[in-house]
Amino acid sequence: MLTILFDGIAYGMLLFILAVGLSVTMGLMNFINLAHGAFAMIGGYLTVVLTQQYGVPFLWCLPIAFAGAGLLGAVLERTLYRPMYKKPHLDQVLFSIGLAFMAVAATDYFMGSQQQIMQLPDGLRGRTELFDGESYALGMGHYRLFIIAVCAALTVGLQFVLAKTRFGSRLRASVDDARVAAGLGINVNLVFAATFAVGSGLAGLGGALGAEVLGLDPTFPLKFMVYFLIVVAVGGTSSITGPLLAALLLGIADVAGKYYVPKLGAFIVYSLMLVILLWRPQGLFVRKGGQ
Repeated sequence: MLTILFDGIAYGMLLFILAVGLSVTMGLMNFINLAHGAFAMIGGYLTVVLTQQYGVPFLWCLPIAFAGAGLLGAVLERTLYRPMYKKPHLDQVLFSIGLAFMAVAATDYFMGSQQQIMQLPDGLRGRTELFDGESYALGMGHYRLFIIAVCAALTVGLQFVLAKTRFGSRLRASVDDARVAAGLGINVNLVFAATFAVGSGLAGLGGALGAEVLGLDPTFPLKFMVYFLIVVAVGGTSSITGPLLAALLLGIADVAGKYYVPKLGAFIVYSLMLVILLWRPQGLFVRKGGQ
């Protein structure tokens, strides 16, 4: 039981890092980016290529995946996404999902359709057993423990940046009223570009971390798009706490459901989503009064 809970928390933490960038762009920038998973896929493939073909250590690949996906996000935000900010949401959905399909096709053409294998360093392999032989035995995979530690640190860092720094206050001001923020001397376009780049970079980092757990192939952006949207819908888009809690609930429910009732598949996850949204249609956490 404890092992299932541990694996579910690790899975949920990974989903949170993958989805938090989408939560930021939807909640703080009011832009629906269904191509978000493509940035995660880019981070994963960048890590695979660097480790397998160039021998770059896995731990070095993580910041490279973040920077690479973030840089691409900054370029695309400036050239493709920015003109879509004021468009209707339907136009944004059609535009971004078209980009996702283009990314899938391009990846399949250049990298092939086969599943990629991530080579982990020796220190992240293996498993530690606690209370072995007991009914409450806990088996902790070293790599999943690493994922939990990295994602927990990122969560604290993101919460601090958004709530306690000048950039976070400028971002909130730009979202609440971009024209007034610009009148106060805030470079709204730069704030949005930096936010989009960081969200894309986090997706790339999540893709690098998740390639070994989730699998990596050209259909990655489409395969996990629904999971990203569930995290954002259930957690809400006005805070970091909401998507984190939603991702943990989703991860634990998914792992436990596949272990105890594998025939139901994703039914348990969708049922949980339905119950929570019927209870709180705006998500678990909603920002009030523009705070």
